[in-house]
Amino acid sequence: MLLFIIANSCTRKTPQQKIEAIENRAEIPGLDVKEVTTVISDSGITRYRISAPRWQIYDKAIEPYWLFPEGLHLEDFDQNIEVNASVDAKYAHFNQTKQIWELDKDVIAVNLKGEKFETQQLFWDQKFEKIYSDSFITITQATMVITGYGFESDQTMTRYVIRNPQGIFPIKDTPQNAQTEQNTVTE
Repeated sequence: MLLFIIANSCTRKTPQQKIEAIENRAEIPGLDVKEVTTVISDSGITRYRISAPRWQIYDKAIEPYWLFPEGLHLEDFDQNIEVNASVDAKYAHFNQTKQIWELDKDVIAVNLKGEKFETQQLFWDQKFEKIYSDSFITITQATMVITGYGFESDQTMTRYVIRNPQGIFPIKDTPQNAQTEQNTVTE
């Protein structure tokens, strides 16, 4: 009996399932994180904060990229770590080699002047410090709303051009503002 137990315990058992080898590592993210917030710094200075429900890094792709399939919130900081600008999108893709962000689906950006930019697609080329889009865009300023197709800007979104403007609409005063102006004029 003892010999039977020893003989059975020394035998090798073959696994029931085999794990397949990964054939194309470029199609699998090296990092796949949920509910993430991170900061990105340059030369020891905090530049950006990214928050996202999901962040995937495809580091073995021919052109490595980051993917935010459920969107992201990005904040740009000044040297005092105050928020300069922010961007929200429901989908984002960052090409690490070319240093280009592609932001898609309900993109909303706010610059340091408080101007609000709304479009369906926006590109940010970090190498050339340029932001652009061929999509319809709405820019809401303090006194007017500007709409058009095609947009190009510096990366702070403070100097920009709409290639094909469709309209400039003044923002109407609220009743409180109208009353204040009327009081000022009559005094």
